[in-house]
This record gives sequence, structure tokens and C-alpha cells, in this order.
Amino acid sequence: MWKFSLALFCLIAPTAFAEPIPEFAWDAVEIDQIQIGYGIQLADVNGDEKTDIVLADKNTIQWYENPSWTKHVIARDLTQRDNVCVTARDIDGDGKCEIAVGGQWNYRESVKDGAVFYLVPPQDRTQLWRAVKLHNEPSTHRMHWVRGTNNEYQLVVKPLRGKGSVDGDGPGLKVLAYSKPDNPDAPWRYDVVSDFLHLSHNFHPVNWDDDVEEELIIAAKEGVWHFDRQRDGWKSTQLTAPFAGEIRDGRLPGGQRFIATVEPKHGQRCAAYRQPDQKGELWTPLPVLSNELKDGHALAVADYLGVGSDQIVVGWRAMNEPGVPGIKMFTPTNDEGTEWRETRISGERVAVEDLKAGDLNGDGKVDLVAAARQTKNLVIFFNKTK
Repeated sequence: MWKFSLALFCLIAPTAFAEPIPEFAWDAVEIDQIQIGYGIQLADVNGDEKTDIVLADKNTIQWYENPSWTKHVIARDLTQRDNVCVTARDIDGDGKCEIAVGGQWNYRESVKDGAVFYLVPPQDRTQLWRAVKLHNEPSTHRMHWVRGTNNEYQLVVKPLRGKGSVDGDGPGLKVLAYSKPDNPDAPWRYDVVSDFLHLSHNFHPVNWDDDVEEELIIAAKEGVWHFDRQRDGWKSTQLTAPFAGEIRDGRLPGGQRFIATVEPKHGQRCAAYRQPDQKGELWTPLPVLSNELKDGHALAVADYLGVGSDQIVVGWRAMNEPGVPGIKMFTPTNDEGTEWRETRISGERVAVEDLKAGDLNGDGKVDLVAAARQTKNLVIFFNKTK
């Protein structure tokens, strides 16, 4: 287990802030050696009011118990091929998360491979959970529990490709929203959220209408799209045009929303867009944050610095385009998001497959968790910002 610390105390004082913006400081702690680390979720698994780490690794699903980070494997070899995604969230209000998993991952195949499972927990949540197989579209790739009306949750699952499509040509991919029955072994009803996008790598729940319901932002070959649940289906609105692989949202110092992307899928560019004043217009592109990523693969947007607005953390794995992997933070230094500061968080030690942000030690600061493929490690960057 390796551990290193870095604290940077360089301060700048742009006009957008009454106080200087602190630099991000952290302690990086490797908590496990893993195989791939396809997906991370942060949730309370055992109901002790501490945030645990849930990981989808190559052939296992496991969670790491806060604060010892003891590993508990809860599923093994669900499919012949790899696991690819996981979602964990308390959807029934009992203080313990529910978990679903996607597997049978095959990057090129778009006709038969893919799988979706709901995991039924035993009384002792450190033991193996029972897997219930659900209907799935081929090319299962990402999933989230998404809150709807009356605080009811649906399991939204998105494939990478449309059934039978090749390199983004052919049928659109079907994003499905499953409703969990009281008896998880009973058939799960599902609805189609979208069926016209292609090569969609990632998506993210948002709550822009400030109501109970969450919406979705989906990154795809056709750009970034917003999906809002209506009585007669999901209303889609295009936000950006460039091919996008990763997508997250945040707030600028001036209060406007922004979205952050990696472009294209597995791309070299980290970009940001500001919400327009008029609804229905494409979002305003901000200066490109980086054009030098190698195989960009994850974003985690949060207020790591405690300044009342958000910063963008981007990770790349340098696998398909070989090179040095890394993690960077981009901090907006004016109200409009036209000026940004860059901070290098990690280099060759962490080849990012996924990133998640959350307060893991209860100190009120947002920490960062990274799962890495080529470097085969799971690392927590504990926030030590002054």
C-alpha cells in the first residue's frame, strides 16, 4: 500500500471571489489492488451512516467498509465475460443501499452480449448477495438509480451501442427505465427513455427543475442531450453538438449551470459549456480546458475547495492511445467560466477507469475515489484543502 501527500498553498485572488481561491491539497491512499475497476459507487451499504465504496471489478462485485476499507466480495462470476457497471443507492429509505450490476461486457459485439442483475442482500451484507437477472439490451454499459415522482426510483440502464449497430451506424441504442416490484423475483416492468442516440459512453442524473424528479443528461455521438420525464414519455433537448463520451454538471462562481465533457468517446479533449439565457438554445462553449488527454475516461464535478461553486476533475487511462495516465482538476476563476486554473493531482500512479466524489471521512470536505485499470489500484484522495 502506497501513500503520499501533497499540499499546495499558492493562492490567487480573481475578482469573482471575495476571498482567494485555495489550491487543492490531498493525501492519496491506495486501499486495494484490483483487476480493472470498471465502475465505482459511493453509498452506505450496511446502514452505519458512513459512506462505503462499491466497486465493479472484472469478475467480482465488492464493497469496502468505511473506515477500515475492509473488502467484502458480494458477487462472483455472474457472467462469462466481465462486469462493466454498478449502481448503489438507498431507494427505500432504510439507510442501506440497493445494488444493481451490468455485465457480460463485449466492446465490439452489439447483438447478444450484455446482462443486467439486481442483487438481493442477505441479512449479513458482507456475505454473497443473490443475483436476479433482468431483461437487457445488448451492450449493457452504464446504469443509475434515478428518483421519480413520489420518491419512487427506477433503474435506468444504458447500452453503449444500438442492437446490431456497427461503429455508430445502424439502430439507435435503447435506454431502459426499470420499475422494481415489491418482490424482486417478479417481472420488472420497463419503459424506453430514448432510442435514437448512438455510441453513448456515459450519462448522469441531474435535478435542474428543483423538484422531486431527477432528469438525465446523456453523452453520445450526437452530443449531449437532456431528458425530462413527462406524463407521455421523456422529453429530449439537445444541449451540445460535438461527440461526447463523459458528462457531469456543476455550478460556476456566478451561479450559472455548466456541463463538463470528455470529447469524443475515449477522447483527448476536456470541455465545458455554460447554460444559455434562452431555453432551447445550445449551451455556450467555454475555453477548452485540455486538448491533451490520452483516452479520457472519467469526470467528477464537485466543490472540492469549499468555495460555493464547482470544480472539474478529469481522469484518463492512456490505454488505447498509450502514454502517461493522469488526473487533473480545473477550477473556474471568474463568474462566467471563461478563465480556469489547472492542478495536476496524479500521474503515472493512477490510470483512471472511473472516478467518484464524496465525503468519506465526515469532515465536510469532498474526497475523490479513483479506480485504475493499467495500474490496477483503488485510490482515495482525501481532501486536505485548507
